[in-house]
Amino acid sequence: MPSPIRTYLEVGKTWIFACALDWPGWCRRGRGEEGAIDALLDYADRYAVVAGSRFTPGEPTIVGRVPGNMTTDFGAPGVPGGWDAKPLGVTETAQHTGLLARCWEVFDEVVATAPSALPKGPRGGGRDRDAIVDHVREAERGYAPKVGVRVPPRTPWPQQRATLLEALRAGVPDARWPARYSIRRLAWHLLDHAWEIEDKST
Repeated sequence: MPSPIRTYLEVGKTWIFACALDWPGWCRRGRGEEGAIDALLDYADRYAVVAGSRFTPGEPTIVGRVPGNMTTDFGAPGVPGGWDAKPLGVTETAQHTGLLARCWEVFDEVVATAPSALPKGPRGGGRDRDAIVDHVREAERGYAPKVGVRVPPRTPWPQQRATLLEALRAGVPDARWPARYSIRRLAWHLLDHAWEIEDKST
């Protein structure tokens, strides 16, 4: 039976993001609240590739709104909400980090079948496949201090991912980002670029 989608809105001047609290990475943007929610629902089938058979979404239920910032208006979610302060329990930690790990798998699968040269356009700055991969890897290294760990330059990507997952599963008390938000933000970035590569590959 479909379950209500607990959704929050990050409201910027240019963009509004609709983000599903219980499904890390399922977060889309629109020019207004209705547009953002419609975009979220439009990507339900694509997110099902990540979430699997237990993903049976119903209608969105808005649990709150947060004011956006310059990152929001640039085109990326960038503001944790009050709901993110609640610590993840053992079961939730396993579920959310498992979905993040699956987002990495989906990203790798998309990259493996994509052509090296992608059509140029405004989305993603006109980068080809390998440049997008480099961007995602380096962005994650940049996020690491906010998660509460350090990843040295040139760390192999599997090791970098393992370091991030270990920190998120263990919980880092002095992390600048709450664990819930960290997982959701990392997952969004992976899927946003995975879907970008898919769209440019067809």
